[in-house]
Amino acid sequence: MIQQISSSSFNNAVEKLASLPGIGNKTALRLVLQILNRDQQEIEEFGKAFIGLSEQIQYCNSCFNISDTSTCSLCANPTRSDDLICVVENILDVIAIEKTNQFSGKFHVLGGIISPMEGIGPNDIKIPELIERVNANPPKEIIMALSTTMEGDATNFYIYKKLAHLEVNVTTIARGVGIGDEIEYTDELTLGRSLLNRIPFKNTLTLK
Repeated sequence: MIQQISSSSFNNAVEKLASLPGIGNKTALRLVLQILNRDQQEIEEFGKAFIGLSEQIQYCNSCFNISDTSTCSLCANPTRSDDLICVVENILDVIAIEKTNQFSGKFHVLGGIISPMEGIGPNDIKIPELIERVNANPPKEIIMALSTTMEGDATNFYIYKKLAHLEVNVTTIARGVGIGDEIEYTDELTLGRSLLNRIPFKNTLTLK
């Protein structure tokens, strides 16, 4: 229970922060107190930054990465290859892979993975959009860079089957990323090597 202070505005701010994943009541309370120690202009700029998230942030029409425009800077970059698409679960994975400096293609952000236990099916994430994108303009290779969990593997397999009719090389990152690991938490060196040493996805099917 959040300790109430005799200010509804203060208590509301604490409750909103505490509702975020990974931020408990005590942390939220400290953060709000820290914000209050800033001058009024800084507090107003802080608020405007978050209002801008809902008013200005868009999702790229092609890869569904966060963007200020209908096409993100990665998709608009002419030096990045259209023949290579890396499929990831979320935007944090895009950031993690970009930090390795080992990938020069385009991304496709699913916005989740298939998870029947949580009621998430293929049509609840950006799989239909991926299939449509690949059918319209087949790349030479699709890298499956999803978390090495049961749900991640199931999503990999579903997409692989959906693309089986196309002459597209479907690969997956090497198992330098440990079983059960999430991409966003993998160190840059390991993730970079896993990208460089990727293997055909069909080869992983014989290992199961």
